[in-house]
Amino acid sequence: MTKDTIQHERHPDTTDRATPPDHPEKAGAESPHLDASEKDQAAQHTAPHALMLHEIVREEGEAALERTVVALVWSSLAAGLSMGFSFLTTAVLQAGLPDTSWRHLVSSFGYTTGFVLVIMGRQQLFSESTLTVVLPVLTRRDLDCLLKALRLWVVVLFCNLLSSWAFAAMLRLPGVFEADVVDALDETARSAIGPAHTFPTFIRAVLGGWLIALMVWLLPSARSARLLTVVLITWVVAVAKLSHIIAGSTEVAYAVLAGDASLADYFGRFLLPTLAGNVVGGMSLVALLNHAAIAPEISERR
Repeated sequence: MTKDTIQHERHPDTTDRATPPDHPEKAGAESPHLDASEKDQAAQHTAPHALMLHEIVREEGEAALERTVVALVWSSLAAGLSMGFSFLTTAVLQAGLPDTSWRHLVSSFGYTTGFVLVIMGRQQLFSESTLTVVLPVLTRRDLDCLLKALRLWVVVLFCNLLSSWAFAAMLRLPGVFEADVVDALDETARSAIGPAHTFPTFIRAVLGGWLIALMVWLLPSARSARLLTVVLITWVVAVAKLSHIIAGSTEVAYAVLAGDASLADYFGRFLLPTLAGNVVGGMSLVALLNHAAIAPEISERR
């Protein structure tokens, strides 16, 4: 046996050992190079499939559709009150910061407070329902599901708005806050009314509804980063001065109670364009598009 033959046996040429085409190498949890415990660890660190995200969000919507009216009322009232803390915390931060170019960037973190309370507390918020509830409607496509969704939207929206007015009324009580905080509340409320021409408000509401619905879509895969996800996305909504139907309702209601706006301003310049924009952004641009990407796979598995 020659020296070259011995070296070839000790160091076989691996370039000729290609994986057969009918047995491709798999990665992650299906990798043949991992034992059982390592495959479990890989599965835990793998991002969920889009269909899995769709079904998680859809199941949340199904559960919401089955809630009683009484349960929806109380949860929606709590959500509207919680969202008021976005307005209050923003004003408190604004009052405590110097009048600089970066004050808005920092005070906008206060806007995230209400969303953290609502989402972590599992309270019923209208803008969240534009995604979670519409997915069962698009999947099942029956009249009963649509009627349940309409019932939920009406109850949740009305109770969210009602409690946002109640929170605004509490903020107007004399002697509760220091003068600089009251000034910041007044300034923030006036800026939320929106221009007389409602198209800019509508577009800002479309983008705001889009971001909130995307946040709901991302939360199942965020896992331990749920809090960071909520804070980051809602901070962007605040920094960009996008419109949100419930958070903005507390601000504009405060302006009405303070005499800086009328009820006509509340409905015409804020409520109607913001509601339409949030629905378009949350339902059409996110729910419909995300569902459309998954619909063929759902049909194949039926």
